[in-house]
Order: sequence, then structure tokens, then C-alpha cells
Amino acid sequence: MRWLAGLILAIVLAVPLLPQQSEDDVDFICPMDKDVRTKGPGKCPRCGMKLVAGIADSAEYPVRLKLSPRVAQPGKPVGMTFTVEHPKTAATVKNFEVVHEKLFHLFLISEDLSFFAHEHPEPQSSGEFTFRTALPKPGAYRIATDFYPAGGTPQMVVSTLFVAGKAGVKAPLKADVHPQQAANIRVSMTSEPPQPLAGFKTLLFFTLESTTGAPLKLEQYLGAWGHMLAGSEDLIDLVHTHPFIADGGPKVQFNMIFPREGIYRVWVQFQNNGVVNTSAFNVPVQQLR
Repeated sequence: MRWLAGLILAIVLAVPLLPQQSEDDVDFICPMDKDVRTKGPGKCPRCGMKLVAGIADSAEYPVRLKLSPRVAQPGKPVGMTFTVEHPKTAATVKNFEVVHEKLFHLFLISEDLSFFAHEHPEPQSSGEFTFRTALPKPGAYRIATDFYPAGGTPQMVVSTLFVAGKAGVKAPLKADVHPQQAANIRVSMTSEPPQPLAGFKTLLFFTLESTTGAPLKLEQYLGAWGHMLAGSEDLIDLVHTHPFIADGGPKVQFNMIFPREGIYRVWVQFQNNGVVNTSAFNVPVQQLR
């Protein structure tokens, strides 16, 4: 058996040892914009988030919503309490990473796409987040919660809330990419390609002009030069993203991949001279044929 032991030893010695991975070999990745990678620690040049050495396995964190009163009425105050649960233990998550200066982002969108709000519920010592608002009309609202649990991955969890009463008939969404007037700026949009295609990258270019007589003074809003939420007409697909290219000037570029064919409502937010401006465009997206 001595020859067998010698053979095994020879095989072991013949196998090259794999070099141990050092920190220098690890890619540092932006948890929000995963295409941003560097060989060292730092911050994402696009969204400002801290780069991390590797990303945890993706798992969806359930979000529980409690209303007070339990049935929301149009135009009347309603309290919202959000509880984030761990996907494995169902325990209330209490530790969150700051994302764009806030721990919790909330988007409220009416079914007919006429109402849009980007809000920030307040954290409580219990780990819950609370917010109070009034929703303007009866019908369904999509609620998108955006947060980053410590030890997890950035989340966007979407649910539906119903406001009591008879909702009006929803008119079909029509394409509209004409310049839009916001609070104190005029926002124009072009795209490349001119006809966006589902599943392919679309470059969205925005040009901002002051409409108050004062020079344009674009400022970072929530840690970014702009924010975008794109929603399909049926509000099944929702994408929250930030500028790919921006420097505080009048030209801002977002990159977007629209998941499927249809018309998308695209809300963009920019802060000019201390005022947050919200504009919306209806972008038609075709399937490649």
C-alpha cells in the first residue's frame, strides 16, 4: 500500500494551490447601481451610495401596511404604518442603510396615473415607519416602498391600496413627450433611439430651462441631480433610477430599460433654486419585430 500513499501524495503536490483572494481582488459594487464597480472602496459617482465588497444574495423583504382608519376615504387624512419583515424569520427589521439621505422612500400613484407623490415616512423606535396623508380620489393606488435593510439588498416592494368610493373610468394613456412646465422650470425630453424598444437600453435626455427670469440653479435633491420613476400603464412594472450623466448643468441623462411594450408614465424630479419640480411624460415603447 506504500505505493498507493506515494501516488496520492504525488497527485496532491501536483495540484497547484489557488491564490487566496485579497481585498484588492474584490470588486466594490454600488448596491443601487450594480454596473458601477471599482477595485477599491469609495462612493458611487452616480447616486452617492457607499460601495460594498460584494452584494448579499437577493431576497425580498415583506412590507406590512396598516391604515388608520382602516378604510381610507377620499380627501380625508389617513395614517400609514409600514413594517418591514425579515424574509427568513419574519422579525421586524430595525436597521436600515441611508439611501439618498433617507431610510425609507414612498411613492404613491393613483390608478389613473394623475396623482403622484414621492414621500418619506418617519422612522420609529419600534422599527416601523409612519406617514400621514390624504389621497384625493376613490379607487386603487399603487404603493412602492424603497429601502435598504442592513445586511440585505436594496428593495422596492409594491402593493395596492384602495380608497373608498366609486372610481371614475380610466382613460387610455396617450403618448406625450412634449415639453412640460413644472414649478419653476421647463423640462424637455428626447430619447435615443427615438423609438424606445422593450428590453433594450434607452437613453433619455432632459433639458432644463428656468421660467422665472432667474438663472437656472440646479441643486442635488436627496443626494442626486435628479430622480426618475417609470411605471407601465397598468402599474405592474415600476423602475426607480437616477441620472447616468449629470453635472449640475441644464442637460441630464438617464438610462432606462423598459421591460415590455406599452406606454410608460415617466416622472422626473429636479430641484432648481430650492424648489422641487416634478414633470411627467408618457413614453411609447415598442417591441422589436
